[in-house]
Amino acid sequence: MTVSTIIAFSMIIIIGVLWSTLEIEVNVAALPTVHFFGQQNHINWTQSEDRWDIVSIPRSIKPHVDLSQKNRNRTNPLIGEDNEAEFLEHLRQLKYNNPSSWPRMLWQESSNNNNGLVNKALKLFNLKQVSYEIENSVLSKVSCTACKAGAGLLLHYIHTGKSQQEIIKMIFHFCANLNIQSPRVCEGVSTLFGSEVIYVLQRTTLGPDEICSFVIGDGCGDVYNPYHEWDVVFPPVPKPTVTEAAAPKEGAPFFKVLHISDTHYDPHYIEGSNAECNEPLCCRLSSGKPENPNSRAGKWGDYRKCDTPKRTVDNMLSHIADTHSDIDYILWTGDLPPHDVWNQSKVENLEILKETVRQMVDKFPGVPIFPALGNHESAPVNSFPPPFITQDDNSISWLYDELDVQWRRWLPQSVSNTVRRGAFYSVLVRPGFRIISLNMNYCNNKNWWLLLNSTDPATELQWFIYELQSAEFSNEKVHVIGHIPPGHSDCLKVWSRNFYKIISRYENTVVAQFYGHTHFDEFELFYDPSDLTRPNNIAYIGPSVSPYYDLNPGYRIYYVDGDHDHTTRLVVDHESWIMNLKEANLYGYPIWYKLYAARSAYKMKALRPVDWDNLINEMANNQELFDLYYKNYWKNSHLRPACDAECRKRILCDAKSGRSHDRRQFCYSVEWKVDDDAGKSWKSWFYRGLSNSGLLSILAEALSNGEADSVTPVEETETSTSWRAPDAIITYA
Repeated sequence: MTVSTIIAFSMIIIIGVLWSTLEIEVNVAALPTVHFFGQQNHINWTQSEDRWDIVSIPRSIKPHVDLSQKNRNRTNPLIGEDNEAEFLEHLRQLKYNNPSSWPRMLWQESSNNNNGLVNKALKLFNLKQVSYEIENSVLSKVSCTACKAGAGLLLHYIHTGKSQQEIIKMIFHFCANLNIQSPRVCEGVSTLFGSEVIYVLQRTTLGPDEICSFVIGDGCGDVYNPYHEWDVVFPPVPKPTVTEAAAPKEGAPFFKVLHISDTHYDPHYIEGSNAECNEPLCCRLSSGKPENPNSRAGKWGDYRKCDTPKRTVDNMLSHIADTHSDIDYILWTGDLPPHDVWNQSKVENLEILKETVRQMVDKFPGVPIFPALGNHESAPVNSFPPPFITQDDNSISWLYDELDVQWRRWLPQSVSNTVRRGAFYSVLVRPGFRIISLNMNYCNNKNWWLLLNSTDPATELQWFIYELQSAEFSNEKVHVIGHIPPGHSDCLKVWSRNFYKIISRYENTVVAQFYGHTHFDEFELFYDPSDLTRPNNIAYIGPSVSPYYDLNPGYRIYYVDGDHDHTTRLVVDHESWIMNLKEANLYGYPIWYKLYAARSAYKMKALRPVDWDNLINEMANNQELFDLYYKNYWKNSHLRPACDAECRKRILCDAKSGRSHDRRQFCYSVEWKVDDDAGKSWKSWFYRGLSNSGLLSILAEALSNGEADSVTPVEETETSTSWRAPDAIITYA
């Protein structure tokens, strides 16, 4: 169970206990309405003025990477066991010197008999369904009702004078007594997150309807909220004429790019420890003794809720350095700390950051690395206050200042201003080629600080427009990197909507995007907002290194159109490499291998947005092709569940949704085709005729907008492929 599940449950259970105690008949439909009586403790809070000037900050205008002097014969020194032992001892000393990070048990567990309460709460709020929805980021009206109830009562407690300590204590008791998590996890979560949530709710003017619409999105209605309805401003420069992207020239020079994401390195992973501890993270000494041999953590990692051992990270990096010694640069898209989110501190997370940076420097000396910030780097997780939060206890400068120090190993000095402000930056990599790294935590709907004001936090998107407009003037092509994909349900609807408009305006400039976060091997497509049948951008979502959970560890290799007169900077092809964790633990040694190459596996002519759109349509009609994609999506894990028609529709809809919480706009055509292929409904006969005539995608969009008076046939695109990544190493003069 994730920390989000625990917090949501705790909010829900508080109100359940109140009703059970008072024996009130509850009308669930009336839950969103909460009336506050008695003492009003709302804090009158004004956001401080932000005088940051985008135009005045330094920009990267000189090419940062020199590929002509690359040393192909790199040495890759291994980190010795002594260094590992020294690092672990350092972490132990940090815990010993920081009492707040000790195993938490400040309050004794209540001995009251709460079986009646448990049954009432489970029945009333359908907590099992809520748990499933939160775990899988698929939220419906069930979670919405529970959210409004919990948020309403928390606001009631705050406004009637309950102290922070009283509220945190109640959350702990309900969490522990209902066995939502172990007492120490409940204590850690309530302590770490309670004070932040209470601080924000004391200052927000939002009610339960607005809060839950903000957090959950479509599943909770589209409630108007002036504090969270905003639009970025574009410069008065006409959009250049859009020309259809040509496929990269065959045989042209290319860059070989490594993409690593979601390492979740756990320095406390212990081989043979308990992998079935019923906590958010297991496979540690603190996880208790395994009940049987099958419960023991494997040597190289575990498919259960366990993160990546150091030996696996080192082995992977050594394998990459040996197998891909010709890497030109690395994309590193965040999530470095493990999932022990109830027991983390700022000091420990900074040590994880420093250690993982040392690993990368040691394994890839001289290779440029372009990092992006994940949602797990902060403590507590998902906590990224905007720059207007300046109090020492709440400011995020402790993290951003250290990121500037660590990232400066690879980045120019010109990025320091934006990294320290918001952990985003822009670098001119080669003449005509720029990489922009965004802090996607400012679109994270689990970042409670955004409830105060979500209007373009840190002015990041307005700065993004400025960088893209400058790039357009300079005829530069741009790759965007980040952590949370903008179409994922974890991304705020208003932020994602604005981002989508930016990508559409600068579709001639932004030619590829790269993210992580989901742990799966997948992609997201973007479409022209005025014509949702025309794809205009592609976001690649790289697989996780961490096996958390039921997954094999993996990484990506991209081949990017390189330096030549007619370069497109498009991704020419990509490969996904994995390690079979089951076999590694069985035979005692991991073997990393190429799982697939996109163009040959999916028979794609190129990897342009239109080619990916064609693939989605083909997978909707071709079960065998979708099964191949589904196997790769799960990184060939033997634990992947069966995927029925509903599962197939969800995954294909995810691939079409580069804009979050707006699935109905993108998914009609895919759902019809899947139902048609499965022969599930009476509609199949009708849709089959539309699909065969090429009208389906246009009609789907027309119906979603309530307009079906103009429908134009769409020609099928013939796809073929003859390109493969060459085995020889290509050098650049």
